[in-house]
Amino acid sequence: MAACVAGDRLSNSTRARSESRDRFGEKLTDLPTELLEHILCLPVLEHVDICNVSCCCLRLRDVCHGRGKVWGHQYKLRWPRLQRFYPQNESYDWLREYKTRHRVGIQIRRMVESISKRFFMEVPCIGQVLGDSFTEIESLGMPEHFCEDELLYILHTDRRKSLTLKYYAKKILYFLRQQNILRNLKSFLEQPPEQQSALAGAVLVDQYCNPLTEVTLDGISAQVDDVTEMVKKTLRAKNPSHPSLRVVAGGEHFLLEDFELQRQVFCALNTVLYDQLQYQGDQLDYYNPLNSYMHQVMLRRKGIPISLSVLYMTLALRLGVKLEPVNFPSHFLLRWCQKAQGSDDIYDYVYIDAFGRGNQMTVKECECLFGHQASADYYGGIGTTEVLLRMVGNLLNIGKRGEGHETSYQLLRDTLDLFLTINPDNVSYLLLQARLYFHLGIWPEKVLDILQHIQALDPSQHVAVGYLVQHTLEHIQHKKHPAAPEVKRRGTADHGDIRYSVGLVMKHKRSGYNCVIYGWDPKCTMSQEWITTMRVHQLPDGAEQPFYNVLVQDGTCRYAAQENLEPHSDPPEIGHPEVGRYFCEFAYTHYVANDELRTRYPDDSDHMEEVARDLYSHVRPPTPM
Repeated sequence: MAACVAGDRLSNSTRARSESRDRFGEKLTDLPTELLEHILCLPVLEHVDICNVSCCCLRLRDVCHGRGKVWGHQYKLRWPRLQRFYPQNESYDWLREYKTRHRVGIQIRRMVESISKRFFMEVPCIGQVLGDSFTEIESLGMPEHFCEDELLYILHTDRRKSLTLKYYAKKILYFLRQQNILRNLKSFLEQPPEQQSALAGAVLVDQYCNPLTEVTLDGISAQVDDVTEMVKKTLRAKNPSHPSLRVVAGGEHFLLEDFELQRQVFCALNTVLYDQLQYQGDQLDYYNPLNSYMHQVMLRRKGIPISLSVLYMTLALRLGVKLEPVNFPSHFLLRWCQKAQGSDDIYDYVYIDAFGRGNQMTVKECECLFGHQASADYYGGIGTTEVLLRMVGNLLNIGKRGEGHETSYQLLRDTLDLFLTINPDNVSYLLLQARLYFHLGIWPEKVLDILQHIQALDPSQHVAVGYLVQHTLEHIQHKKHPAAPEVKRRGTADHGDIRYSVGLVMKHKRSGYNCVIYGWDPKCTMSQEWITTMRVHQLPDGAEQPFYNVLVQDGTCRYAAQENLEPHSDPPEIGHPEVGRYFCEFAYTHYVANDELRTRYPDDSDHMEEVARDLYSHVRPPTPM
């Protein structure tokens, strides 16, 4: 009986296979196109596999045609960030798009890799070094967003590896985005003044100073809309028939004429902004640049007078009340006209302090509050361009206050770019820009262009201009005949006291900071003035001991005596922006020097490996998730 059952099952199975063959045929190519496409879209298959499949026969080549589902799937799988550039209702040759994007990736990587070799010994100014490389890429006629996507792809790989590649990819992406933002800013400034939104201008400043952060006007506006709806809810509780309640977000602006209705808007606005949402002026950290960036103001709910004023006047306008910005000395204000047809008399206005919880003041109260009497000109309303100049000027002064950090120099460079885009003929800031570039040793050709422009604008600056021209020309001449890099070998007699190697993560015994070594000298090479100022002579071993160049966790670069350093017991990653300039990988116990640094310290890599084995034999890399 069991044999009969087994025989029936075998017969049924054979019959099923036979029916399957009759329906689909015996070969893979006999399957329906939809099923073949489904198989070829499995995530285990890569573009190379699809190329090989399409070469097998005409049938599979037709299934894998350029405008079909298979190559569309490969493109979307490989470059998901690019999908927003392809409307779904349009047809594309995905194979051609794939080849173009792949070719861009190869070109971008070659360019990024070449920059490290050319500019290791000087501060790289990406606008200066990209020229030939980007001319070559642009000649291929490729979309700009392909270049940006490849740079993002590089940045999002394993965070501990390819550090040098990421370092330069980040600088290039920073530069490219800033160029786009500058173009947008110039277009913004060309608009009629009445069409210029202070919020839109402030967002452009924010974007330029934070080009690697995803800041958009639409995103900020959506947050402002949310606050507006909260104000309407509060307003509705006080006056259900208030005209501002009928305004639709994104619709046409209207202006309230009744002063009592305007007053109700301010009461509701102050309640929501300062009581419910707890926005406040940042008294404790006033000079933090985050207080000037609109996305951070919305996130942290803190700001300085000008950033809070931009938010306040934007909200008021969406609720039907027009406020004017006032460039008051040391404290930005808004003014609210008490005359229906406007007025030139400063006493016909109420002055609003957005930094001070929306406090409303008269002219006399402003003078008492800020401790000095200002002329009538300071109480006048200003346009959006002047608002942006004040906002950028604040950031520029913060950059000047910096302590020589890389971040301070970058902020100073960014804000000078912005200021001179808005006001290109400001001689004092042009001279500051020329001096900054000269001090950093970057882009001497641009320094000469700036100096020539200054001389044309103000011939009285000939002394300062002449000095900088002379030394910039010397710098250019020096670059034409660069000195060979100094190679430091551990085996020589005068290097016998060197105890540590580049790449070792250290802790400062006295200051407690964490750092990584990126260079060393057998004895202190700083000036006698520096040695005296830093009290090096008070150290037991003085200035004759080895000194190390270190990148510190707080973003500074320091020069530390050997006796003040010790290997870190549990080496952390050092979050310094310049780490990638010198190292290609963090190997959990130490940093691995890149080719350029290894050329200058050829013996340190082997010594570093020995030290790491002795000190950190117990450390094991984390298991991949």
